[in-house]
Amino acid sequence: MAECCPCGSGKPYASCCEPIILGAVAPDAEAVMRSRYCAYVLGHWRYLRESWHPDTRPASVSPTNTAWIGLTIVRATTDSVEFIAGFREDGKIMALHEISRFARVDSHWRYRDGKCDIREAGRNSACPCGSGLKSKRCCARPQANNSRQGA
Repeated sequence: MAECCPCGSGKPYASCCEPIILGAVAPDAEAVMRSRYCAYVLGHWRYLRESWHPDTRPASVSPTNTAWIGLTIVRATTDSVEFIAGFREDGKIMALHEISRFARVDSHWRYRDGKCDIREAGRNSACPCGSGLKSKRCCARPQANNSRQGA
């Protein structure tokens, strides 16, 4: 069975985000958002930098000690994507809620910028991995600390 894409689409990685990470043109802003999430999960730092809009692109993108645990797309329009990305950092389960803006550059969608809010996931809040469970019954459980990593 093919490996599921980390973006949460339910599709195999090889036919979902991998082609975009390897240079295929993304059909829309949501596809770029999903591929950027996968790039963070899988460590494709060069792609992350390349997928940034030239006007806002950082000089470099470096590895972090963040363990990404899930992506939920809240809403997508032609040039923006609202999403929640769950991650584990320093033993805490966190949720990054962002509205990202994208623009086309030479037929490729590029990440311009975003407004984000980062908070620790409360024990009784929905787990930011997207499982539908409360955080305390999912990724915040001590035995769950490695089971959903990169999910």
